[in-house]
Amino acid sequence: MEQISAFVSAINGVVWGPLMLVLILGTGAYLMIGLRLMPLLNIGPAFRLLLKGRKSSQGKGQISPFQALMTSLSATIGTGNIAGVATAIALGGPGALFWMWCTALVGMATKYAEAVCAVQFREQDAEGNFSGGPMYYIKNGLGPRWRWLAACFAFFGAIAGFGIGNTVQANSVADAMQGAFGIPIWVSAAVMVVGVAAVILGGVKRVASVAGFLVPIMAVSYLAIGVLILLMNLSALPAVFNLVIHSAFNGTAAVGGFAGAGIAAAIRFGVARGIFSNEAGLGSAPIAHAAAKTNNPVRQGMIAMLGTFIDTILVCSVTGFVILLSGVWQTGESGAALSTMAFESQIPGGHYIVAVGLAVFAFTTMLGWSYYSERCVVYFFGPRGVMPFRIAWVLAIPLGAMANLGFIWLLADTLNALMAIPNLIALILLSPVVFQLTKTQLAAAKSSA
Repeated sequence: MEQISAFVSAINGVVWGPLMLVLILGTGAYLMIGLRLMPLLNIGPAFRLLLKGRKSSQGKGQISPFQALMTSLSATIGTGNIAGVATAIALGGPGALFWMWCTALVGMATKYAEAVCAVQFREQDAEGNFSGGPMYYIKNGLGPRWRWLAACFAFFGAIAGFGIGNTVQANSVADAMQGAFGIPIWVSAAVMVVGVAAVILGGVKRVASVAGFLVPIMAVSYLAIGVLILLMNLSALPAVFNLVIHSAFNGTAAVGGFAGAGIAAAIRFGVARGIFSNEAGLGSAPIAHAAAKTNNPVRQGMIAMLGTFIDTILVCSVTGFVILLSGVWQTGESGAALSTMAFESQIPGGHYIVAVGLAVFAFTTMLGWSYYSERCVVYFFGPRGVMPFRIAWVLAIPLGAMANLGFIWLLADTLNALMAIPNLIALILLSPVVFQLTKTQLAAAKSSA
């Protein structure tokens, strides 16, 4: 087992090394330039489309455009927003937060392109279910010669989900509930099994319905509490912001229990944790957006890019600022424990807030990722693979809740990176299609205005 772990660790060091980070950021930057900064210039109109998509939707699909975004957010707003941000700051210093922002801004273009391709090249089966995402835009957009690449993505996605989207999330919930409320792990596991089974056995419509209800509530509640803490420390915010910018370009000296971090560490951990949080470039979110009721890939792309903005620019920033203004980032603590210390130091019962937030975020992540991995399984086996997959997904939850997941974390993190490689290759090759669809649609919208 030690040899296998060492082998996976070596692969992880390569796939999450500088080359991968450059590839993800480079692809996002290339798409942003090719789109002439359209994602950054259309955040307001995109929010209006999102609100409009909540009430009405036109076109073929299974869920509303709003529900598609909530389903993707259910998978992206998770442990990365609480534990991931804390880890980035603990290892990369305050400057890591700046590089998380940069990752998110170029990631908006990546997420936009993913959703445009997902809707443009999706498929509908005999039962009326839609399937889309990287495996389908590789197969249908790039042609038969590239089917091996589509199969690679679907294989990595099907397996990675059991790690990053299931067992590690179940483990996070069980630990949070036991630490904050003393709830036995087996009780948390049983509740999650029942809850997840009740949702995913109903298919994407039920997943989207639950996500459409839970995600806005949990995101707004967490943001409201975080913003309240920031308002309580309003006078300290300029100094915290300056600390972030200064550390991003100058590194952070050792202070208190903090070991110090150079610029390279700030960039590495900021970019890596930013990608882990918002998943831009991994190819997961477009699987949900492919099910949206729409005939307009560009509009769904604009809605999709908000996922990165909401996840990182809003939610992660609030977590990061609370950690920095509290001063506990200097203690040497890391992960969810650091976020817990930060909230507890600022507001009574802060550790309960983090525990409940972590539990709800992780639960919805299990729902969103179940659909992602399910579609990857469907790519290989068709509709007959759905029910066996859902049963296996539910059975994996108690194993994750009660197991030591050091190796699972490592394997899942590695497979996540391996998902990104075929997806990024496809986005670069299909970028002319994205640019042309965007140009045509925006010109049509302008002429009809």
